[in-house]
Amino acid sequence: MFGTYVQPRELLVYPFFEYYRDANAEYSPNELGYGLDQDYRGRYWANERLVFIGYGISSRLAVELEAANITAVQEKAPDDPSAMPDSVRESGLGDVEGEVRWRWTTETDRRPELFSYFETAFPLQRTRHLIGTQDWELKLGTGVLRGLSWGTMMLRVAAEYNAEDGTVALGEYAAEYLRRLSSKLRLVVAVEGDQDEVEQITEAQWFLRPNIYVKLNNSFGLTSKATDWAPEVGVMFSFR
Repeated sequence: MFGTYVQPRELLVYPFFEYYRDANAEYSPNELGYGLDQDYRGRYWANERLVFIGYGISSRLAVELEAANITAVQEKAPDDPSAMPDSVRESGLGDVEGEVRWRWTTETDRRPELFSYFETAFPLQRTRHLIGTQDWELKLGTGVLRGLSWGTMMLRVAAEYNAEDGTVALGEYAAEYLRRLSSKLRLVVAVEGDQDEVEQITEAQWFLRPNIYVKLNNSFGLTSKATDWAPEVGVMFSFR
């Protein structure tokens, strides 16, 4: 969750909404149940209603859980000769993911913070094609964080295991910048990628109260396989 930090014995609850639009999403009719094992590009859109929960167990250990309800539509490409209909639509339970994060070192004047994390996506939609997770997906990553006079920088990278095809590959990687502009407003700018899908993210965080703030997020695809546009809006609640 970009630009979000949890303290020991702090509970974060973040209900939010996200929309996706992609004019040339890559798909294979075979993966959607229509036989032809070849990649095509067609229009895709989806909307998600999600909830994120994070908890700081101690100054070193934090856990989080995220779950979604999604409606997604993949449209058929004009040059796709398969038996796939003009559009495939699915709705229901989306990705359900959990993460454990461990801080190895705290930041000092001489060194940055170093942390690692383990994340899993649970295979709760084995019979679906567009939504949810069909098989176990595991990620193991590490990152560094450093507070500077002009903002806070974080870099992270992860390896990902996909049980469906038994492969291990480079997973998510990101560079994130966080800047507090005032007591009411924070700004986040990030670049995040997953193999050849790279996105630019911007986010404004507007504090209604010290423990309640609105997150306005926009993601724009920087590579052809990334989602063209994915806006997000939600309200973060902190309980201590």
